Amino acid sequence: MTPDVVLTEFREAGALLEGHFILSSGLHSPIFLQKMFVFMDPARTARLCEALARKVEARFGRIDMVVSPAVGGIVPGYETARHLGAKAVFVERENGVFQLRRGLAIPAGARVLMVEDIVTTGLSSRECLAIAHQPGTIVGAACLVDRSAGRAALGVPLVSLVELDVPAYPADALPPELSAIPATKPGSRSL
Repeated sequence: MTPDVVLTEFREAGALLEGHFILSSGLHSPIFLQKMFVFMDPARTARLCEALARKVEARFGRIDMVVSPAVGGIVPGYETARHLGAKAVFVERENGVFQLRRGLAIPAGARVLMVEDIVTTGLSSRECLAIAHQPGTIVGAACLVDRSAGRAALGVPLVSLVELDVPAYPADALPPELSAIPATKPGSRSL
């Protein structure tokens, strides 16, 4: 699946939004990818995650387990794991820190892939990877869209379906055209 086809999937789902958005990272951007509009459509989600699984297999080989950060990473993590024939678990915040909860565990020595929906700064990915490093062997990370255009430092190789170079600004350094638009915060980090 080419990057153009991936972006077409987001556009057709109404998931490529323009305006003034506060990202989960706290940065501000004129573009927001509302991946939940993509994930509302199981067939669309399956197409994207199957393409990601094929790319992951080509890069890393066999994967035993996929770990994803809640909330946004659960759907693509599960669906990518399904196409890889792997198990899927997720981490969720407890007192502001990612934890494996609900009796979920990563077996020692498992070949683990961290799957995210969208990577911007890589903060959630790094937090998720820190939990997964303890019991398993992290082989890499994957996401549908890399908003960092390859600049997010995760500490492991990252595979994505598309890399975007979308501007993101700290709140105190907004360009005038962005500061003139009221900001919305559609992300899920605070959940």
